[in-house]
Amino acid sequence: MLEKHKFLERHGLILTIAILVTVSIGGMVEIAPLFYLESTIEEVDGMRPYSPLELAGRDVYVREGCYLCHSQQIRPLRDEVERYGHYSLAAESMYDHPFQWGSKRTGPDLARVGGKYSDEWHRQHLADPRALVPESVMPPYAFLQSRALDYYQAAARLKANRAVGVPYTDEMIENAESDLRAQVDPLSDQYEAFLARYPNAQVRNFDGDAHQLSEMDALIAYMQILGAMVDFETYNAEENYR
Repeated sequence: MLEKHKFLERHGLILTIAILVTVSIGGMVEIAPLFYLESTIEEVDGMRPYSPLELAGRDVYVREGCYLCHSQQIRPLRDEVERYGHYSLAAESMYDHPFQWGSKRTGPDLARVGGKYSDEWHRQHLADPRALVPESVMPPYAFLQSRALDYYQAAARLKANRAVGVPYTDEMIENAESDLRAQVDPLSDQYEAFLARYPNAQVRNFDGDAHQLSEMDALIAYMQILGAMVDFETYNAEENYR
C-alpha cells in the first residue's frame, strides 16, 4: 500500500486524476439523491406555517435585529439540552425564510421560549428589560406597544412566503387580514375557521390593550409559539418506539 502511495505522490498528473475521480464519486453519492428526494426534512406532527399574526411578529423580530443577540438553535449537547430543552429539529425551521438559528448568544437561546413566560412577563421585559433581569444589556422596546401593526400587508406576507415553498393555501391568503384580527379576539366570528386553518394557535389579546392591534401583540404571539408546536413527549415516545 505504501508503494502505491509513493507512486501517486511522484506522479502529479496521476495524483490529480485520482483526486478528481474520488471527489466526483463522493459528490455524486451526496448530490444525486437530492434530485429525486422531495424533501430531506423529516415531517414532525404539529408543525404548521405561521399564522398571519405570528408571521408579522417574526418580521418585527427580524426588523429589530433580535437575531443578532439571540439564537434559535439548541445543539444536541448535554449542557444545551439541560439548559434550554429538547435539541432543535430541522422541521422546526422548515417554514422560516430566513431561518433564525444564529450563533450569537448575548441573550439566551429562544428556540423553546414559547410558553415559558406569561404574556405579561414578555410585555414588561420588552418595555424595560432591566426591570426583570437587572444584568440585561437588551435595549427597551416599549414603543412596540403604541405602534399599530400594519396588518394590510398580511396577505402579501403569506404570498411572499408561498413563493419560496411555504404551503399557504388560497383560503389562508384570502382570509389573512381577518385571521390576523381573529387571533387577538377569542370572541371573533372567525374563531373556529381560524383554528381550522392554524391548529393549536394561541388566541388571546397578547399585549393587554384591546383597543389596538399593535406590533407588541405580533411579537409576543411569535415568541409564544417558538418551540410550542411540537409535543416533544409524544415525539420522544415515537423515536424510542422506532
